[in-house]
Amino acid sequence: MNKKFLRGFLLSLVLLSILFALVSYGGGEVEGKNVIYVLKIEGMITEGTSIAIVEGLREAEEKGAEAVLVELDTPGGLVDSTLKITKAIMNSEVPVITYVTPKGAIAASAGSFILVSGNIAAMAPGTTTGAAMPVEIGIEGRKAADEKTINFYAGHIESIAASRGRNATQAKRFVTENDALNENTALERGIIDLIAEDETELLNKVDGMTVKIGNEDRTLATRNASLYLKGKSLRSSLLEALGNPQIAAILLIVGMYGLIFGFMSPGTYVPEMIGAICLILALYGVGLFEVNMFGVLLIIIAVLLFIAEALTPTFGILTTGGAVCLIIGALILPKGPLLVNPQWFKDFLVIIIGIAGASAAFFFFAMGAVLKTRKRRAQVGAEELIGQVTKAETDIDEEGGTIKLRGEIWNARTLAGGRIKEGEKVEIIDRDGLTLIVKRRD
Repeated sequence: MNKKFLRGFLLSLVLLSILFALVSYGGGEVEGKNVIYVLKIEGMITEGTSIAIVEGLREAEEKGAEAVLVELDTPGGLVDSTLKITKAIMNSEVPVITYVTPKGAIAASAGSFILVSGNIAAMAPGTTTGAAMPVEIGIEGRKAADEKTINFYAGHIESIAASRGRNATQAKRFVTENDALNENTALERGIIDLIAEDETELLNKVDGMTVKIGNEDRTLATRNASLYLKGKSLRSSLLEALGNPQIAAILLIVGMYGLIFGFMSPGTYVPEMIGAICLILALYGVGLFEVNMFGVLLIIIAVLLFIAEALTPTFGILTTGGAVCLIIGALILPKGPLLVNPQWFKDFLVIIIGIAGASAAFFFFAMGAVLKTRKRRAQVGAEELIGQVTKAETDIDEEGGTIKLRGEIWNARTLAGGRIKEGEKVEIIDRDGLTLIVKRRD
């Protein structure tokens, strides 16, 4: 089993090496002053998101793009990744337009930091921004971060807004008071510069506006400009998924299950290979954000309790304890603070409860049934014939004879002194190699 696990582990490393070696995909590159680079931020902001934005800004600078359009629809995300994005935007040598789109989109929490960092900020009708108070997850549940942390990020977003000539006081309230604004209120309070129905209207409205890039004033010429949607590299897409605490927690659990099932299933190394791949990806993913080691420990304890339930049934006591440990451990896995909206936590909780429930049910019922089956007497080959009743094909004594069972002729003999006549009923009581031992059945 150790050799099989090693083979699976090495194969996992090879597959992952090939995967990480493929760093990009997508369309070709463009050049020219009349080009607007479009970078999208969708879903949770992770390390992969920051890599994609930084790479996109750098390429736009190299190609001499007229501007970069960052389109936002995000519930927020990791603090470190958000700060990297705002830093890259603030220091970009190409004008950056941040735009909450499409209709119904949000730039919540971390998204509001990115929105106010643009040279020009805009929102589509029916969109929302704000609610940027940093939060932490503990055993007692979700709560606001400590006052020191809140004050720090409040001061940071206030500084960003002030440097862009926006309402710094309102920006600060995003963090301290958890204010959330629709597009009209955001415009009235000086958080954004304009409202635009779509990209075309946005580019027409910003055409001729002057923005400051470093110490230089630059006038935008965006009317009739070409839009180039910058595709994410495979590396950034992979890191964007792995850096999501939800995905990392799931991979960690699946990885441990894979290794456990591999050790319990002789004859194949597929479970070990899958488990090793998931575990490696999970460990890499949790390295992209700060991890609560107590959460990791609780997940491990949960898996051990599930296994213990299968080995020594306790009528659900250990299963219940395992489910509770798994839910708490997964929820507190990301160590705060986080800049995400409440809906993200609700979705995360639903996912984790679903995994915990499925795991508990599997170990309580399926694994218990498998282990009970393994404890039964062997039921393959000749062992399966013991206890069967048939007729003697020939006379049978301790020297030998034959019987017919299931269309097959078997050599048979009796115990010492026994004798059975042809046609009499016999019962198989044992076997000696390929010879069945039988007795007369009354």
